[in-house]
Amino acid sequence: MIKPYLMFNRECEEAFKLYQEAFDGELLAMQKYGDMPPNPEFRVDERDKDLVLHAHLKLTENGYIMGSDGSRDFKEGQKVCISVELNYEDPAIKAWNILKEGGNVVMDLQPTFFSKLHGSVMDKFGIIWMFTVM
Repeated sequence: MIKPYLMFNRECEEAFKLYQEAFDGELLAMQKYGDMPPNPEFRVDERDKDLVLHAHLKLTENGYIMGSDGSRDFKEGQKVCISVELNYEDPAIKAWNILKEGGNVVMDLQPTFFSKLHGSVMDKFGIIWMFTVM
């Protein structure tokens, strides 16, 4: 499944509440950074614990958006990623390897506490692809 993934700088919760109201949407998930299990390699500052780690909103019968707060200031055009959710690792790894050629790895494709694999890569055209293998 492919869904737009919106990147925010400290305003994800506010934006998703607005989108939910505008579309009479159903908020399927809103996890905060403070909900994450402790990880010495990914420390969360106390002031960031209430920021959105992941939000998932159903806008229409078949329309969804996802989003989160990032730790960098996103420029116009960088606030949307293509989120690819797959059930198997092989297709994700194949697409990942092709898209990273001539591009830049934003976050290594690796196991996480919420998925078998997760990572993001900017392709040589400047498009950010976010992969999640469930």
